[in-house]
Amino acid sequence: MRARSSRSSTFQPMGVAVAVTAVAAVAGLAGCSSGGKDGESSGGTSVPSVSIKAGDKTCEISKTTLPAGRHTFSVQNTSSQVTEVYIYAAGDRIVGEVEDVGPATTRSLVVDLPNGSYQVACKPGMAGSGIRTALTVNGVS
Repeated sequence: MRARSSRSSTFQPMGVAVAVTAVAAVAGLAGCSSGGKDGESSGGTSVPSVSIKAGDKTCEISKTTLPAGRHTFSVQNTSSQVTEVYIYAAGDRIVGEVEDVGPATTRSLVVDLPNGSYQVACKPGMAGSGIRTALTVNGVS
């Protein structure tokens, strides 16, 4: 009887599983990318970020008039409490939101906005109807 070698010349299925998992993970991360730097769409067109500073008693927006299309809002919580920010269309229909933004934390909110009138609501303590600021979107997306 012949002694078996500890090395096999056959294909190792475990190695394939690890390689496939690694490739899938990299592909998944690539799919999550916006295709460039913050505020840049996958087509390379720069879309400036709009900053929102959500305070204990304020909701400051860097731009209150925007062109129709996709926008990235950089939500900075300057409040002493956890906050959330909503973008409302007519009738308080939610078109975008970011919740559980801790104090001294910044989060992004990406939303497609067609022509119309909106309100941005900052909700310190995540309660009530929020501190609201008007937002106007012009043009066709």
